[in-house]
Amino acid sequence: MLAQNKIAVVTGGNRGIGKDIVLNLAKNGLDIVFTYNNREEAAAAVVKQIEKLGQKGIALKLDVSDSSGFDDFTKTLISALQTQLNTDGFDFLINNAGFIHYAAFENLSEEQFTEMENVHFRGPFFLTQKLLPKMKPFGGIVNVSSGLTRFATPGFAAYAALKGAMETLTKYQAQELGKRNIRVNVIAPGAIETDIMGGAVRDNAEMNRYLASQTALGRVGLPEDIGGVVAFLCSDAAGWINAQRIEISGGSNL
Repeated sequence: MLAQNKIAVVTGGNRGIGKDIVLNLAKNGLDIVFTYNNREEAAAAVVKQIEKLGQKGIALKLDVSDSSGFDDFTKTLISALQTQLNTDGFDFLINNAGFIHYAAFENLSEEQFTEMENVHFRGPFFLTQKLLPKMKPFGGIVNVSSGLTRFATPGFAAYAALKGAMETLTKYQAQELGKRNIRVNVIAPGAIETDIMGGAVRDNAEMNRYLASQTALGRVGLPEDIGGVVAFLCSDAAGWINAQRIEISGGSNL
């Protein structure tokens, strides 16, 4: 009997950093279940890319901001694992989905704070809790933080604070889940050229130049700078890496 491929579940895998994570995991021989909240056509295109890499890909719709839907999502995930991948469990969870409300501390509304809290902390906290019974031993969780937890840039107070909460949660998860041989790490990307904040880092030339000038390697990041690191963390080669924050920023704000 052939050994079964390991399986990763990735939230927000149809674009940007999440898409690159998905494709790098597939290049490393993992089958992938990834979520999308909108842009179904983009999700279908990513599934085709996964299949071209010789792996199985499944796209499931999920709004990470709405924890009331997590029970139904878990049932849908289990059904997909059973019918399409012939298993009832998975090995790795990557909590990637996210967005940013850019606003000064004094101007951010409570509604905006809550929207970010639901996606960046409450959502990953309770989604991980729901999916944990289906995680296999010797797998792992990769949470996604930000370089903004290390240095302060006006306009990101709430976002950075919530990512800081995820970094603390990562340590507690690593401590508590170690008994199940589940490793938990967190990556912290720097400024990346994606469509987040309307593509500001990617499309605003002045912002791009400024951020590049603050980075030791002289440019801002690309989604392709991130996925390979996550794929490494989801490999046997990273089997002794646990409870770590790994910044992927090219040396930003040193």
